[in-house]
Amino acid sequence: MTTLAGIPGLLSRLTYIASLRDLSSGRYEHAGLAALYPDPAIQQALEICHEQVFEKILETPLASQEADLRKCLDAMQGGHDVSAVHWQRMEAYRVLLPERAPDYLKELFCSNLRALLEMLQPNCSTARSTL
Repeated sequence: MTTLAGIPGLLSRLTYIASLRDLSSGRYEHAGLAALYPDPAIQQALEICHEQVFEKILETPLASQEADLRKCLDAMQGGHDVSAVHWQRMEAYRVLLPERAPDYLKELFCSNLRALLEMLQPNCSTARSTL
């Protein structure tokens, strides 16, 4: 069973938690937790955890979010460059949003990710201002 403490980086943790959610129903699925706890408790715990990690990312300075995004993309299949292009083109990061997060926080997160992904593009100038 994977624990969040074993996953390095907030964005990687958010990606993991979001991967536990069925996109058609919004329900979280975790076999290890299902063997130990009733479903309503699992749903509540994972929803709260999802929101907390999401909010913690938004409380983090953009420079730290950029470093975290780089590490997260580096660990993905295809590596940093392929993943960054795909995330930007498909707005794949939208699946990471907690369902019940306020719209203004969802927009802030998406805006931050769009800007960070743009900065990570190979053709982006390296002579940019510090975040």
